[in-house]
Amino acid sequence: MTENKTELASVTEIPLDKYLEKCMSFLNEIGIETMFETLVEPCFLPGLSIRNGTIIIDREALYYPGDILHEAGHIAVVPATERHTLNASVIEKREQREAEEMMAIAWSYAACMHLGLDPYVVFHDDGYKGGGSYIADNFNNKNYFGLPMLQWIGLTADEKNAAEKNTEPYPHMIRWLRE
Repeated sequence: MTENKTELASVTEIPLDKYLEKCMSFLNEIGIETMFETLVEPCFLPGLSIRNGTIIIDREALYYPGDILHEAGHIAVVPATERHTLNASVIEKREQREAEEMMAIAWSYAACMHLGLDPYVVFHDDGYKGGGSYIADNFNNKNYFGLPMLQWIGLTADEKNAAEKNTEPYPHMIRWLRE
């Protein structure tokens, strides 16, 4: 594991309420709505759902708080005109689902870096078919899959293109939401 892991705040070091406040404040600030609600319907991720482009969080059922940022990544990478239609079943059936999944992963890593959170909080081994730490290790070593697509939709720039765009390279984001 890299030095970043010890420098960043893990979810176990932050009380849940503070973690939720930090994530929800950031998401609401960039235009992704969040709300608390008891969820009775089955959810793909425990305690989380997306309804009409809003992240619904069931505090009592939430098992992995880092999943909030990954779900936000799904919302962030779809065109603005389609965001309000998103829910779990729509995301599963989207034509560009695989590309959007890779972009959501890259987006959520950038969000972790922006918020000073340990990426292993999002990329835990109970998600990502047991490969969460593998993903975090790769991103910490600058093996950024999903970056070319985030760059293509104008959210960030790789090291080669950052200077000509007069910005910092990924994981810095030019914008957090796709237009």
